[in-house]
Amino acid sequence: MANTRTRLSFTLAGLIAATGLAFAHGDVTPQPVNTDALPDVGEEWLTENPYRNMGPEVWQTAIDIGGSAFNQNCARCHGLGAVSGGLAPDLRYLEAEEFGDEWFAERFQFGYTQNGTTKMPAFGELLGQKAAWAIRTYVETRPDEGALDDHMPRLKELRDLLETWAENGDGSADQEAVTTELAEIASKIETGSGAPKADSIAYRASKNIDGTPASYKAAAEILTVGLSAAE
Repeated sequence: MANTRTRLSFTLAGLIAATGLAFAHGDVTPQPVNTDALPDVGEEWLTENPYRNMGPEVWQTAIDIGGSAFNQNCARCHGLGAVSGGLAPDLRYLEAEEFGDEWFAERFQFGYTQNGTTKMPAFGELLGQKAAWAIRTYVETRPDEGALDDHMPRLKELRDLLETWAENGDGSADQEAVTTELAEIASKIETGSGAPKADSIAYRASKNIDGTPASYKAAAEILTVGLSAAE
């Protein structure tokens, strides 16, 4: 059911784009992306995201680099955090499989032109394949619309608890339990693309906790910003 929904949602967005109601960023100057921290993927363009299954460290690095690259080069039309305002396809719903990867790679490389007008610039030669797949990894791990709704009350409670720990310099006795609970919540948050793991605020918060007041504060801030954006 979820895969059918995402395919229909993205197909509809693609039809909107095809009518010329989308892709208005032909005049954007692409911003460079430093991809040195990512493994090389060769010169020939791939048809499937190589960073999807290279292990958690590469996956996270790709998301971090891809998120920065997306917000510099793509968010003007596709929305901050890949949440489209309706003028361009909502890339969160582009399936995390070869079908979606091929569409993404082709559009990234060659852009989109309609009636002689560039609606989307070609990023392939300017940013390169590593940047493309980093952006793809970031986009496909965005949580589905409303995916946090059922968890918001508890996430707010955990946020408040972490803020208290940050202020008091306490919490180490219960740190493991809170980290585990955040990870469990993260495992239940679905992506729009059908990718098995979402880069959610619960996931980010759990990874930031290391037993120090500074880490509690950082985790609480992640939850605060994410909860505010979801409301």
